[in-house]
Amino acid sequence: MKLMNKDIFKHAIVLTGGIATGKSTVAALLKQEGFSLIDADSLAHELLDLHYQEIARMFGQEYIENKKVLRKKLGSIIFSDEKEKLKLEAFIHPLIKEAVEKEAFLYEKEEKTYFIDLPLFFEKMHYAIKKCLVVYTPKNIQLKRLMKRDKIDKTQALLKISNQMDIEEKKVKADYLLDNSFDLVTLEKKVKHLLKEII
Repeated sequence: MKLMNKDIFKHAIVLTGGIATGKSTVAALLKQEGFSLIDADSLAHELLDLHYQEIARMFGQEYIENKKVLRKKLGSIIFSDEKEKLKLEAFIHPLIKEAVEKEAFLYEKEEKTYFIDLPLFFEKMHYAIKKCLVVYTPKNIQLKRLMKRDKIDKTQALLKISNQMDIEEKKVKADYLLDNSFDLVTLEKKVKHLLKEII
């Protein structure tokens, strides 16, 4: 079966949210329920390491160790310097999109619903995918979770959150919404209920 470009994401649903809203947990639950999932972040990590020489040329050799990109160190300048962030995005995002499309092409042949984990789906809008699932928590919970997860203070956490579209805006844009304000058991129930609605 040959796929046309317009069909590349026919059965895809975007999985997105905000930093520390629980998107990775939902991704794991979706896989647990038997759904295929393309993880754009994992692809990004692979591509960064694959192109470590280009990253060294763009940002400096101090961001490379044993042919691997020191992502946390690189992130410290990306989150605080808009110019550097845009420079990295201009290089890496087309590569990520190409990798996502290659995987999507294979999943489309199965003619079944699958998910694509795209943290910056709304911010970058590079993907012609019609349906979107947003993992949501109110900003105060998002902030607390991020501080705890990354062991950072409130100022650093707010800086990271500000690099993405406000979670309330994403909530409005969602085709499907998962409120992850409570515990894991509640989230698991909500995921199962939502999948019945989707399928």
